[in-house]
Amino acid sequence: MTQKDHAQERGSDTVWIEQVAWIDRVPRPVAMAFVFAVFVGIWHIVTQAGFVSPIILPTPGETFADLVLVGRNLISGEYMLAALWVTLREVAYGFAIAMMIGFSLGIIVGETAFGERAIMPYLVAIDTMPKVAFAPLFIAWLGFGIESKVALAAFIATFPIVVGTAAGLHSADANARMLFKTMGASRLQTLFKMKLPTGLPQIFTGLKIASVSVMAGAITGEFLGGGRGFGELIRVASTQLNTPRVFSLIIYLSLVGMALFGTVVWIQRRFVFWHKERVVGGDL
Repeated sequence: MTQKDHAQERGSDTVWIEQVAWIDRVPRPVAMAFVFAVFVGIWHIVTQAGFVSPIILPTPGETFADLVLVGRNLISGEYMLAALWVTLREVAYGFAIAMMIGFSLGIIVGETAFGERAIMPYLVAIDTMPKVAFAPLFIAWLGFGIESKVALAAFIATFPIVVGTAAGLHSADANARMLFKTMGASRLQTLFKMKLPTGLPQIFTGLKIASVSVMAGAITGEFLGGGRGFGELIRVASTQLNTPRVFSLIIYLSLVGMALFGTVVWIQRRFVFWHKERVVGGDL
């Protein structure tokens, strides 16, 4: 054996190679289809065997039929489309307000010692409170219209943006901050040219969490304060024990939430293309 062969043999013994399990090599569409099929299969068995009353849990077939019915109503532009448009406005306005307030408070908390010491504890205290308990207050202050639902949606979605923004500003490298200081950069120049670009991954993490929670705020407001959105349709269907309709409306709402989340992810990939997130071995 030559010296080169010995070197290659020693290298093969010392180089660590990550072992990927076979389940992690399955393509995402195949894995998602498998999980969905298993879920629907268990659902079908449970309902067909009579373990659960059909009033409580409809069959997959009944739910699919109602999904088609709701879809036709939406496409034809009937009352469900108007209700969906109301909920979309609540979610969009609430998310926009949450971003404005969240970014502002996040910069104050992340950039000033006063914000971190005096404001952040109150934000944490408010966030630990049950958000549903604030719904009657918003309804009493703003009425039964769209304003109270927007306020509750923004209230629930603000804190993740604050935390993400503050964490992003704190993630700036100390050497980079020292370099900007030695070059005579002002505080605003350091913030906008170094800290904010560096903290974009954490900021978008807060935005993704907020995009999921803002829908819950809007629907909760409709449950407790009435309205003309999808939340009111779900409440009416539940009082009529129309569980297939409740399931189908919830599924359509989840599609709206996924679309909002996907929009935030798409924007993140365009602005933070240099950063990749990995979850259990898969790129996001």
